[in-house]
Amino acid sequence: MAVGDVKELAASFVVPGPSGVAVRDRLKHLTKQDEQLLRAVGAHQGRLASQDLKARCADGLEHSAESWAVRKRGLTGVSSSRIAGAITKASHDQWALARRCLAAHIRTLEAGIKTLEHRLSLPVGTRGTKRGAGGYRSKSEWFHKSRRLKALEDRLAAAVADWRSGRVRVVRGGKRLLNTRHHLAEAGLSEGEWRQRWEAERWFLAADGESGKRYGNETIRVTPEGQVSIKLPAPLAHLANSAHGRYTLTPTVRFAHRGAEWADRIEANRAVAYRIHYDTGRDRWYLTASWQRPAVQTVPLEAARAGGVIGVDTNADHFAAYRLDPHGNPVGNPRRFGYDLSGTAAHRDAQVRHALTRLLHWARRTGVTAIAIEDLDFGAEKTREKHGRRKRFRQLISGMPTGKLKARLVSMAAEHGLAIIAVDPAYTSMWGGQHWQKPLTTPHREMSRHDAAGIAIGRRALGHPIRRRTTPPRAHQSDVHGHRTVQAAPGAPGREGPRLRIPGPRTRSVSPDAARTRATRTPKTVRDVRSEQEWVQDPLLLTE
Repeated sequence: MAVGDVKELAASFVVPGPSGVAVRDRLKHLTKQDEQLLRAVGAHQGRLASQDLKARCADGLEHSAESWAVRKRGLTGVSSSRIAGAITKASHDQWALARRCLAAHIRTLEAGIKTLEHRLSLPVGTRGTKRGAGGYRSKSEWFHKSRRLKALEDRLAAAVADWRSGRVRVVRGGKRLLNTRHHLAEAGLSEGEWRQRWEAERWFLAADGESGKRYGNETIRVTPEGQVSIKLPAPLAHLANSAHGRYTLTPTVRFAHRGAEWADRIEANRAVAYRIHYDTGRDRWYLTASWQRPAVQTVPLEAARAGGVIGVDTNADHFAAYRLDPHGNPVGNPRRFGYDLSGTAAHRDAQVRHALTRLLHWARRTGVTAIAIEDLDFGAEKTREKHGRRKRFRQLISGMPTGKLKARLVSMAAEHGLAIIAVDPAYTSMWGGQHWQKPLTTPHREMSRHDAAGIAIGRRALGHPIRRRTTPPRAHQSDVHGHRTVQAAPGAPGREGPRLRIPGPRTRSVSPDAARTRATRTPKTVRDVRSEQEWVQDPLLLTE
């Protein structure tokens, strides 16, 4: 690979810490009356949320503070001012999320069109290179891809038109669950079971917190003893069993995780948001509490590097981790933390969480100050045009939860006092396997390409070059048997790129002015002196 072919690497940085916290507990031993009340409130507020989301989507880019106030006043009459505020805020968040998804969809379409145009412009049968794909294999494939190009261009034009007009496509309850209605047999659901799940997903049982109010929330209030009460909307006020139009649930909650932090907040009347949701698969009710954390100053990069790092290479079924000291030297043996990303979303999330927990516990035992990960983003890498027939590979990278993984790792690492350093993922696997896999392989240690990539990630996070100088032949080393495999200096230009060939002596035993010395020195042997001397006739002495 030529020097100019190496891409410019992005600088490593410390990932900011989490800005919020969420804890959950189960609502056990609900009475039949409690469940009927929750279903009635959720269905009533869910209808209001659907109507408000429809109005917000109709406003599009013409949304203003006046239209927001009109919608909120209309909802207040059939609920309450606080419930109306929570519903309108949720509608705004849903619309903004749909806009971001539309922007990501446009970028994906543009990447696919660019790849198709490039490959269609090449002659049929042109071989590809490491820097780009080649032409298509046959005229038939070229024809079908040309039709797909037109289809993608039409989709892009429609998506851009929606973006400019402010139109979004949102399904309350989820598009995936909506499509499941047409495939009940494959999903193993009856129509009644699907209907129950659909209605539960469209309920709205949430309330934003308010600082200064009693226990941090007026709509859904939880006391320090764990007693839960709900402020009922106006049409359902007759169902109240407590004063001031409130309904108190029979069970109590207890947050085992962060319970002390939650108790400190509600005792100080600081804002805590609550959400009640129903899990139809398990037939269980849950209460989730969440609150914001104050902005924490990010640890400087040099401080994060002080105690060494653990380089983590993310793969489809495991994390490959290696510990490095502050100088970039691998310490000990590689570690692997496996997980299984098949099955339901809850199972996948639990698998990733368990693997991260074991990784963090090992990091605490080793005493490092940071964990280095790749700043992966497969947004433009999952298209059919990018990888062609490699369907299994596309499914592989699509199943890797890179975004959620980084967010969860940052949140969990903050509780252990560990910093997260994100590095550029370019060439980590290739250079790690080339420079670190074979030297560290021993009869008692097996090194895979993923383990070597963990070393490369850790060295890049520490600011050290990944690639090492190749050891020259023994007869060409300094003093014949010396060792001169060294790292490039931190200030050396292009130290992450290929080594430039510098003309001159290749060993340290030869001084820079060796050529001048050889030209002026006197040989030690008589034979060498005679062979190197040139006969010159003396000038004749002219006398009168």
